[in-house]
Amino acid sequence: FSYQVLFLVNLMLSQFMQYIQRMKKLLLASITIFFLSSSNFVFGSASDHIVLEGPLSSEERAMQVLDAFMSSFNSRDMEAWSETLNYPHVRLAGGGDVSVWESSEDFASRDVFSSLVSIGWDRSAWVSRDVILASTNKVHISTEFQRFDKDNESIGKYRSLYIVTNHDGSWGVQARSSLAP
Repeated sequence: FSYQVLFLVNLMLSQFMQYIQRMKKLLLASITIFFLSSSNFVFGSASDHIVLEGPLSSEERAMQVLDAFMSSFNSRDMEAWSETLNYPHVRLAGGGDVSVWESSEDFASRDVFSSLVSIGWDRSAWVSRDVILASTNKVHISTEFQRFDKDNESIGKYRSLYIVTNHDGSWGVQARSSLAP
């Protein structure tokens, strides 16, 4: 009997520790998003990011960033894709997972395309992009994107929120939250 109790206590403790780890990630993401909401808060340097030129509004610049984001994603070029982001970069996935990357090197070192290809993915496209909040240096965009297979058949459609920021003239996606896995 005592071994069963010890086993159950150990199992409960293990699950509790996993819960604590998830809460730490959520807290870090919440703090990051809180600071991103402050228009005067600046992360990172402009040297590693896309610098857009010309007399464009913040909304137009944010849309250019999202175009580059999708284009580099579809070309499966991790380095180019990482350059469309500002750091630290936060992603809240559909399952509740929170990921934070501190640098473009950290982000580009991952292999994300193998898992997408394994479910039949060939490319993605924006369905809609609507600015819901904008300032001089930050734009929140409600989006919907769709994933397609090699036969151009839809394999999923997901709503999401992208936060595009300007750091010293460098525009990039700072945070994104979607219902995609």
